[in-house]
Amino acid sequence: MDEPSMPNSSAGPPQTTPPTGPPTPPIPLAELLAREELGLRRIAGPADADLLWVHTSEMADPYPYLLGGELLLSAGVLLTDPDHYVGRLVQAGAAALGFGVRPVHETVPAALIEACDRQGLPLLEVPPETPFTTIARAVWRLMAEARHRELRRVTRAQQALATAAARPDPVPAVLHQLATQLGGRAALLTARGQELHAAGRRPDPEAAGALTRLARVVARERPGSPSSATDTHGGTHLSAYALGGGEGLVLALATRQRESGDHTVAGIAVVLLSLLAAPHQGADAAGRSAALVRMLLGASPAEVAPLLGSTGPWTVIHARRTDGAPADALTAGALGASLGTALVDAERGAGEAVRVLLGPGPEPDRISARPGETAAQARPTAQPGETTPDPARPTAQGVERAPEPARPTPRTGWTLGASAPTPVTALAAADAVAARALAHARATRAPLTVDAPTGGLAALVPPEQAAAHARALLAPLTAPLADTLRCWLSLHGSWDRTAVALGVHRNTVRQRIGRCGELLAMDLDDMDVRTELWFALRQT
Repeated sequence: MDEPSMPNSSAGPPQTTPPTGPPTPPIPLAELLAREELGLRRIAGPADADLLWVHTSEMADPYPYLLGGELLLSAGVLLTDPDHYVGRLVQAGAAALGFGVRPVHETVPAALIEACDRQGLPLLEVPPETPFTTIARAVWRLMAEARHRELRRVTRAQQALATAAARPDPVPAVLHQLATQLGGRAALLTARGQELHAAGRRPDPEAAGALTRLARVVARERPGSPSSATDTHGGTHLSAYALGGGEGLVLALATRQRESGDHTVAGIAVVLLSLLAAPHQGADAAGRSAALVRMLLGASPAEVAPLLGSTGPWTVIHARRTDGAPADALTAGALGASLGTALVDAERGAGEAVRVLLGPGPEPDRISARPGETAAQARPTAQPGETTPDPARPTAQGVERAPEPARPTPRTGWTLGASAPTPVTALAAADAVAARALAHARATRAPLTVDAPTGGLAALVPPEQAAAHARALLAPLTAPLADTLRCWLSLHGSWDRTAVALGVHRNTVRQRIGRCGELLAMDLDDMDVRTELWFALRQT
């Protein structure tokens, strides 16, 4: 009677459908032979083979019952034509043949040994004291151990990849960790084969070309493209995986060997890279990205406001990597995604800060006043499907809360400078404020500096009068001198920190501050003078 000794998900001949079940790592034949208690001995055929499961059969032709990858155990009850028998096993994809001696055959037939040698099928001699069920149990135990090792490896790799994804440069970090885990090359390619990021040893030119061609196969530029593909070139194993997001990005891998669990580890990386590299904006956000560029190029508020779709409040953020490394578009995009926005500008050139435009927070809750309640006492209630009334006009049924400004928070690996929440008409000024806030954060080694809006006593002075007074007081100063004075005062008169913030020598700071005192005819060591100048500089 033919029946498999254990389930597995390995593929086989087209006539047979593999049973469902968890995938099991293949067992090298050498590991089974190393179990001395079994007494197995290889007497013919190659030494290398991978066992997917065990099958026992005494049929003259077991081909219809094989799925491929089996260690077939037989005592040769109906063995009449060894050459034909071995040929059918090879056609079925059997991994090895275990032949039990006695009681049918005293020794393994010489014709069977010759056939296995000639057709390349490993042949094992099973001693009479070793039951076939004992061999099946040994294989099952080896598979369980291999599965445990694979799960531990995948778990460690998953943790390492997740940690890499949390770094300030997540895409290069994930690729580096993936290349380390697989012991090969990991690259992120465009649909045209352009390499965006890569890590690990570069394969030889021919293998690299084959990998690029394989990547084009899975790049989702046309319907019906496969999600993954594999190939082998000169002993190098090649794999390509399409990333989600519809942008044609491909994860390409080149390794010298394939191990159990590699595909699962690569799958984890595909998910992470799809999230990190995917465009964090839909079709309706394309106009907003254009608005950011136009704003940074100096477009008028009248042009910007319709594209942004909201009057604000908006926050401008300038950011630099803490380690001083430049930020590419994918790394900057990951920063924007962590802050909750797709409006990121990272293409101003090397050495320039990343600029992010952060819009209002979530939509405000509807506030409905019940009979006998004032608007201040009302509690929010959901009103799905209603149009949003004017926030400044309370109605008999309720009032609307004004949009809450989004609040930036520190990000690991980044130094941030943020403006105070500002209306869309003042974005250009907020951009300059954010640049100064970033300089202040870098000088003080703070992860985040947020410019505080004018408040307290300063808010009691009408803005027009305050601005006129500031212009008159600071008129003798040039723009560079005013910027130096502002930075110096914000850092409490620290020469060294001001030099770091402005990127100049401390003696240059001393000369500029001395020149400011001369032009203004003021004693800059006097706290009253400093206070008045700070008030004026805050108005510009």
